[in-house]
Amino acid sequence: MKYIDEFRDGTLARKLAADIAREVRPDLSYGLMEFCGGHTHAIFRYGIPALLPDNIHMIHGPGCPVCVLPIGRVDNAIELANKPGVILCSYGDMLRVPGSNRMSLLKAKAGGADVRMVYSSADALNIAQENPDKEVVFFAIGFETTTPPTAVVIRQAHQLGLTNFSVFSNHVLTPAAISAIMASGATRVDGIVGPAHVSTVIGSRPYEPFAAQYHMPVVIAGFEPLDMMQAILMLVRQINEGRAEVENEFTRAVTRDGNLKAQGLVEDVFELRNTFEWRGLGWVPESALQIREKYATYDAEKRFDLTYQSVADHQACECSAIIRGVKKPLDCRLFGSVCTPDNPIGSCMVSSEGACAAYYTYGRYRDGQ
Repeated sequence: MKYIDEFRDGTLARKLAADIAREVRPDLSYGLMEFCGGHTHAIFRYGIPALLPDNIHMIHGPGCPVCVLPIGRVDNAIELANKPGVILCSYGDMLRVPGSNRMSLLKAKAGGADVRMVYSSADALNIAQENPDKEVVFFAIGFETTTPPTAVVIRQAHQLGLTNFSVFSNHVLTPAAISAIMASGATRVDGIVGPAHVSTVIGSRPYEPFAAQYHMPVVIAGFEPLDMMQAILMLVRQINEGRAEVENEFTRAVTRDGNLKAQGLVEDVFELRNTFEWRGLGWVPESALQIREKYATYDAEKRFDLTYQSVADHQACECSAIIRGVKKPLDCRLFGSVCTPDNPIGSCMVSSEGACAAYYTYGRYRDGQ
């Protein structure tokens, strides 16, 4: 398959591994953070750590929107689901994320709440049209990748004059989170593997101020194994040469300016929040989006007068530290025993892109690597 098979070529992977081994400096340690959980899963699925020199350390970042959503926002979604006459529509990953007292949307559904899994924001809009006697709320989460589709359905609902549809917006912004991690100084990072899908929307330009401010090399990479290997080689070269630039390995999908039409849709419907709480990162200014006043009738937070309350994570769960890159899943004493994909304690084990799920799925908990 074009753009897939050629990026999984074993001969080329061995050549890239040899190039990396030849160019790393033995007197340096390279801490490279992959921000996106899709990259984390690619790294483990294809056994990339075994191809790298010992002084290259992959640091797992926030991973995905499911991982970074704080418990208080999950509690708000459960509160909405339990309101009489409400149908709450959610992506599948969010259904099992524990809120307060280990409650989840899946448990709320078992208790009688009308919670429906959807594959897209359009599915939620269709459910609203099919159920005019119900209040339909779309539990919208995601980085910049899933924000444009949410903007589209809000505009469509406005055009259709739907009065029973609203969105609980939890869309967050990638560059702000990367900056928060760097500013915290909690872990040493020498280079960033920039997210792929996010960058198809926002382009590579938004990372340029970040690279300059923190003197941090950034290489945007695709999800195939050769994408990752090439990005690692590009970061090694930047670090060796003392450069801090934004480079784009994923040129087949990402441009400097990104998808201008998608950006325009988001700009029309959303505006920056002053601040937003992230799991693991705390309150990060201008890191999330809220619905603009002209579409306020479709804002579930205003329609249902939701009040947000910050809730601490489970004391034994290390998900917050894993999101910051301070710890790895194997550092958590709950990992693989009390906390499994069937019985998740933290969101990093729930999400299909979470670091804990990656370790568990690809056997890292068994071989201790």
